[in-house]
Amino acid sequence: MDSSSDKKEELRQQLRLAALEYHEFPRPGKISVTPTKTLTNQRDLALAYSPGVAAPCEEIVIDPANAYKYTARGNLVAVITNGTAVLGLGNIGPLAAKPVMEGKGVLFKKFAGIDVFDIEINELDPDKLVDIIASLEPTFGGVNLEDIKAPECFYIERQLRERMKIPVFHDDQHGTAIIVGAAIMNGIQYVGKDIKNCKLVVSGAGAAALACLDLIVDLGFPLENIFVTDLAGVVYKGRTELMDPDKERFARDTDARTLAEVMPDADIFLGLSAGGVLKQDMVKTMAKNPLILALANPNPEIQPDDVKAVRGDAIICTGRSDYPNQVNNVLCFPYIFRGALDCGATTITREMEIAVVHAIAELAHAEQSDIVATTYGFTSLSFGPEYLIPMPFDPRLLIKIAPAVAKAAEESGVATRPIADLQAYADSLQQFVYRSGTFMKPLFQVAKKTANELKRIVYAEGEEERVLRAVQVVVDEKLARPILVGRPAVLETRIQKFGLRLRQGIDFDIINPDFDERYRDYWTTYYEMTSRKGVTEEYAKLEMRRRHSLIGSMMIHKGHADGMICGTFGTTQLHLKYIDQVLGKRAGSNVYAAMNVLIMPERQLVMVDTHVNENPDAGQLAEITIMAAEEMTRFGLSPRAALLSHSNFGSSDSASAQKMRAALAIIKERAPDLEIDGEMHGDTALDSKLRHKLMPNSDLKHDANLLVMPNIESANIAYNLVKTAAGNGIAVGPILLGCAKPVHILTPSATVRRIVNMTALCVVDAVAQRV
Repeated sequence: MDSSSDKKEELRQQLRLAALEYHEFPRPGKISVTPTKTLTNQRDLALAYSPGVAAPCEEIVIDPANAYKYTARGNLVAVITNGTAVLGLGNIGPLAAKPVMEGKGVLFKKFAGIDVFDIEINELDPDKLVDIIASLEPTFGGVNLEDIKAPECFYIERQLRERMKIPVFHDDQHGTAIIVGAAIMNGIQYVGKDIKNCKLVVSGAGAAALACLDLIVDLGFPLENIFVTDLAGVVYKGRTELMDPDKERFARDTDARTLAEVMPDADIFLGLSAGGVLKQDMVKTMAKNPLILALANPNPEIQPDDVKAVRGDAIICTGRSDYPNQVNNVLCFPYIFRGALDCGATTITREMEIAVVHAIAELAHAEQSDIVATTYGFTSLSFGPEYLIPMPFDPRLLIKIAPAVAKAAEESGVATRPIADLQAYADSLQQFVYRSGTFMKPLFQVAKKTANELKRIVYAEGEEERVLRAVQVVVDEKLARPILVGRPAVLETRIQKFGLRLRQGIDFDIINPDFDERYRDYWTTYYEMTSRKGVTEEYAKLEMRRRHSLIGSMMIHKGHADGMICGTFGTTQLHLKYIDQVLGKRAGSNVYAAMNVLIMPERQLVMVDTHVNENPDAGQLAEITIMAAEEMTRFGLSPRAALLSHSNFGSSDSASAQKMRAALAIIKERAPDLEIDGEMHGDTALDSKLRHKLMPNSDLKHDANLLVMPNIESANIAYNLVKTAAGNGIAVGPILLGCAKPVHILTPSATVRRIVNMTALCVVDAVAQRV
């Protein structure tokens, strides 16, 4: 082998080893069963099992639909195979197919929150397999058939759809067909061709290929313009070799017998066959601006580089993640089942599949998601030759597809639980995608209802990519009227680069640090404020040009803005300096503080002070705690505060422990109704049962949700550790406490969604100041 082949083999072996380790450690497999109810005492046991479990059983006997109310059936899908056509591995049997089925389960859970049991059945007889699967209907809300060879898969799916009253979906057929349909629709739209006048040549006539063709015809593609080839050559009228009724539909009256003979003037090539079957000479004969979908895995029918070498005008899709336009079934199957389960669909209709095709195609025309940009490292993708279809990690797929499925199911007459308010349903899905949604929803509602002239939010780092992407969301969701600190030409260039739809003067306003008619007024006011604090006139001019958080603060001071978001660059202290100079502390406050909220699956935690005060004294801690408790109440959370320490109720008499005790005394005097105790360990704070054993008369009766740390080091370390260790935890903040005006200083690690969340909070702050 040459060095190139050696390198490829080395990389293949490295990937193989990594995959084996991934599946083995830290525990074998990829899925587990996690209880959704607590089981910690005798009463829980009596409710979960005998005798309490009899009650839901009786209700289901009365009305079988109650199974969706009292069991997990409505969110449970069976992923079923007999292992006869597994990926590129062929007939490896059901046991060897189990890792693939587990992987499918992971995708269902990750992308749509659907629980899965993978079921590998050792049965080759189609009728017996149908009987086995049909008998499982009481357990599941839907069935995903996987890796069953053709032509048996067609028969099995048809039989199951006739017998079962839950969705049955053979993803290898229909999932691939849906994504291919979206890619073809967008491809021919991009090059300006009419679907009625296009010629399609197909290599491969298996389950996926024939399902693709059936759907493409239903999308409006003329049947007579489709030419199919397989191992025996062109599928022509009168051919008997390797023919079956499903393939017969696409037999053409033609003298062509090979792929090369049917390729001339083809507008589209669809490959679902084997690597290398499409040659460069064949590509040369295709029509202008050809669309080539070479979907064989791991080696496509032709390598994209080989296509580009002979046809620079070609648009290429593959099944691989290392090339643009990956045709990946994960773009649709989790979301189809999400919508079908939620509306109680009894089957998957063609109308539902077509609705998904259109939803996916439309999403590719929207600007790129920030999560996609972060995941894949792309910053400038927009609809075009290298972005015909969305990417798998685009969180908007769920929000776009599931409602489209539910709507089509109702229109098809197969929804047993129609969704009355599809917009509310889409909002609920958004809360799944952005897990801060439930927590933030009341704030979003207030922000959306507030008039634009009352929610002018200035973004100090207006040219930054995350800020621009966040502003696009803010504009789309009507949360605020953004004002960007930035140079107009730079902003315009970056808006185009990131594929955004923002329009200056229509969607947002600009304050240009290089030139603005308000500049003189701003710097003179700043000079007057700080002339006795070491700031000279020349320095005031310089600062007002280069310190964007100073510009934003002055806009708020002058009434030209209602709030500010800053901090995606620099340190908290850098920004707080200018905020304090211009806006100052709110009446009655003697201290600023940073509060962070962590939203986790089992609890919500608030931590202070994570970013401002290095070593606050007892009085400052008391004030910070009370401010944080007031802010939590505004969120609709009941504050339950714990003053944390290395000391547990007097176990140490160190200066730090004494400080926390002193803070507790001050708080109890100033806020006697606040549920609080301390000083205590972190585990004592979060475990009320443990605390009750240690201190039965504690005033903190529940698990703490407001954790007050003795200094900035403990607060910041604890916050970042918990945020990272929690994995799926979502952070809101830092929320600046104690400022006279609505301002929040974020951190350089802030995500787009966090900027959006903090914008909504800033608007609510601005509204509250006017009440």
